[in-house]
Amino acid sequence: MEMREVFVEKLAEAMERDDKIVVIDADLAKSTKTWGLRKTFPDRALDVGIAEQNMASIAAGLSAYGFNPFITSFAPFVTRRILDQVAISCLYSKQNVKIVGTDPGICAEINGGTHMGMEDIGSLRSLPDILIYEPVDEVQLMQAMPFIIDYKGSMYIRLFRKVIDKVFDENSYKFDMYKADVLKEGKDITIVSSGIMVHETVKALPLLKEAGIDAEVISVHTIKPIDGDTIAKSAKKTGLVLTCENHQIIGGLHSAVCEVLADKCPTKAGAIGVPDVFGEVGKLPYLKEIYKMRDVDIVEKCKQLIKENK
Repeated sequence: MEMREVFVEKLAEAMERDDKIVVIDADLAKSTKTWGLRKTFPDRALDVGIAEQNMASIAAGLSAYGFNPFITSFAPFVTRRILDQVAISCLYSKQNVKIVGTDPGICAEINGGTHMGMEDIGSLRSLPDILIYEPVDEVQLMQAMPFIIDYKGSMYIRLFRKVIDKVFDENSYKFDMYKADVLKEGKDITIVSSGIMVHETVKALPLLKEAGIDAEVISVHTIKPIDGDTIAKSAKKTGLVLTCENHQIIGGLHSAVCEVLADKCPTKAGAIGVPDVFGEVGKLPYLKEIYKMRDVDIVEKCKQLIKENK
């Protein structure tokens, strides 16, 4: 099931129960799959056109009158383009606005660099009182939706739109918004991953084992506030950290993890992610290759860090 379909299905169920939930689009409802909500909830599924700043301001106004608004668009359009409205109308004013940014990072693929939110986490993470969540798979997103809907305050949901391979088992996984998930324990290096890079890290595990590397893997779904205790505990054990993210290595997960390490457990840390460049047109496999974000790249980076750390 596509991630956007999971999101819309759970949102529709909540809208049936609660007439205070409102969804606002900015001319991309067919892309985000919120288009269908207009048939069921014509008064609460709105489109403001290509006017994202107005969308954020309208949502903040609705929140002030007791509504629970969700605004949706591609990641750069609900972060970079509306940063001032998020800062002042939503956060400074202490409103309850859920910001959903789809196709983050290189997931914008053939839409190219203008549509790639490489810096969305970095931009928003510096603002006070915002929660930043990036689901790992549909199992986690399904469990997270009740929290997202009931959360009082403004938050950013960084949502991959399409189908993604499952990381978690729906029969055993228990979601906690504020706790990172330790997917595998190990002793040689800690790999901290988020979003689509969690699955890439899981794919790397057999290759790491073949290379004689016993990696500990932590999946971080909440970038702010980040679960620093779990990361620091692992870093103290392994003495080496690698972050993997679908974002600029400046300002996102890597920066957040390094801040934790500097405060709690000074540790050498490497990074897998987009370097200090703009995006370009290409399909996901090609973009992962040129930015060195594949499972094989994770293995090579681990080897390099371990060698340098001896």
